[in-house]
Amino acid sequence: MTRWFSLALIGGALAAAAIGIGILPSSAESAKVVPPPAVDASGGQSAPAVLVLAGGCFWGVQGVFQHVDGVTSAVSGYAGGAKDTAQYDKVTSGRTGHAEAVRITYDPGKVSLGRLLQIYFSVAHDPTQLNRQGPDVGTQYRSTIFPTNDEQARLAKAYIEQLDQARVYGAKVVTTIEPGQAFYPAEGYHQDYMTLHPRQPYIAMHDLPKVDALKRLFPQAYRTEPALVSKTGM
Repeated sequence: MTRWFSLALIGGALAAAAIGIGILPSSAESAKVVPPPAVDASGGQSAPAVLVLAGGCFWGVQGVFQHVDGVTSAVSGYAGGAKDTAQYDKVTSGRTGHAEAVRITYDPGKVSLGRLLQIYFSVAHDPTQLNRQGPDVGTQYRSTIFPTNDEQARLAKAYIEQLDQARVYGAKVVTTIEPGQAFYPAEGYHQDYMTLHPRQPYIAMHDLPKVDALKRLFPQAYRTEPALVSKTGM
């Protein structure tokens, strides 16, 4: 199932009604701040850092991190598969090995790796859903961290273990860690999708509530003006 098919199940009239009366789906209401990592990345780094995260539809994940203070760029794309099949029509088949992912470039002096991961596990997606997020089903929607260095991999693994041991969710975290995978930017029409199409039914029902949860639960990390690809580049 793709999000295009899920729109038919939702129904345009229902989505429009939800927008009009301000109803937020339960995913926003159930979002919560999970404990921060017990160990964060080493400080003192001045150069921009890059982290690649996957958590369902990349529209929502990109939209969330574009609103995080300290993030200078968030690009939707594909990771986990080969370059020659990193196209949307192929990835949605679920047979290419890719996950819809977001490459996050950030200033470690303003936001730490630990805070980004805390936001990822708190509001960007549900890390207990295996190979799906909400109405989107398939390995291309899996919860995955694609570390760009050994420290990221080590800290991500430790954090997942911490959350599981604390039984934060009442279910096991299924997020995988897949190092050494290249990232391929998605087609231009997928970039900044949340900002450009805020009244699109899927965005209104599944993704805008995530940004609302970010603003509500992490007010000090929230930035009003998003770091758009149209302004920062890919």
